[in-house]
Amino acid sequence: MSRQKKHYSAEFKAHVVMELLGGDKTLNELSAHYQIAPATISGWHKTFQERAELIFKQGPSAEDKKIARQTAEIEALQKKVGQLTIECDWLKKKNLTKSLDQTARTAFVSRTEEKISIKRQCELVEVNRSSIYRRDAKEEESLSHGESETNLYLMRLLDELHLAHPAWGYRKLTQYLRQNVLPQINTKRVRRLLRKAGITALYPKPNLSKLLHAKYVRPYLLRNLTIDHVDQVWGVDITYLPLRKGFLYLFIIIDWYSRCIVDYEVSFSLDKSFVMRCLKRALARHRPEIINSDQGGHFTNEEYLKLLKVCDVRVSMDGRGRALDNVRTERFFRSLKYEDIYITDYEGAKALRLGVSAYIENYNTVRPHQALGGLTPAQVYGRQKVEDVA
Repeated sequence: MSRQKKHYSAEFKAHVVMELLGGDKTLNELSAHYQIAPATISGWHKTFQERAELIFKQGPSAEDKKIARQTAEIEALQKKVGQLTIECDWLKKKNLTKSLDQTARTAFVSRTEEKISIKRQCELVEVNRSSIYRRDAKEEESLSHGESETNLYLMRLLDELHLAHPAWGYRKLTQYLRQNVLPQINTKRVRRLLRKAGITALYPKPNLSKLLHAKYVRPYLLRNLTIDHVDQVWGVDITYLPLRKGFLYLFIIIDWYSRCIVDYEVSFSLDKSFVMRCLKRALARHRPEIINSDQGGHFTNEEYLKLLKVCDVRVSMDGRGRALDNVRTERFFRSLKYEDIYITDYEGAKALRLGVSAYIENYNTVRPHQALGGLTPAQVYGRQKVEDVA
């Protein structure tokens, strides 16, 4: 059986020859050390001497040019293979099949994808680029809720003013805007924008509730109540989240004892379905003794009250305009907006959803709370759950 010939790299050959030239080891010593025949090392030495002068000549040799060309070709191929691998992985994640229609395929194209251009994504899913631009235009219109840029700016400003001055009603807000922002603005416009943003001043108002609304209002159960364990009281509330060219709504469920965000959902509209969906999801995992809310329409309706009754959860509602009745949710909304929403100024819905998710994850699991003895909400909520089981 013939012995397979060994191949040595140019770098290795040069290293052995340089050792020989250094004079620290003889030819036989190098042969024994590297287990290479003396004649082979001598051949390398001879080749080195013959070509040593080429090192000092101007310009690369034909051999060097060939090597450089081959290296460039290899790098180009590696780059192409890498790009194709990325594109294949992208398609696998999308689980693309021939049965999908154009609308479904269009949904796969993402402007946030950094490694594959919009043009290439469209080619991969076989859709026209113009359909992507139409889709994005519709999404932008949906986010703006048909409001002008001026109205979107005013809504954001009203939200900031409400956080800073929660007791200001529409009259005082109108007065402020007239003096500092838009002299011709009227109270009707301010009231409409406040209503659309779901912003309500926190001060007692005349009891003008109709009998239909009063039918679903429940008393406030938390006055003088000592809250000393998790899932004793949950607070629920909705807030407006401004975007650069629109806005969304956020519904949260917060455990009052641990301050942990039990669940949340972001929605394009104020339709009560997103509240019910999130609430059902949370109740499937945990059951509080009491859920506290304001007297808004999302919480004073038959479907909401029926769900909590079936789950054996008592219902508590803030007195109209009482700022302190749901203080924990209000504090969370304030922190979220001042620390993230206003600073980041999200452009689109996807970015805002990811931002809210990251903020809540950090709030629950990373950020220590002084009121919790330096622990995080998730630590307190989870620890007591374990203690209860034990």
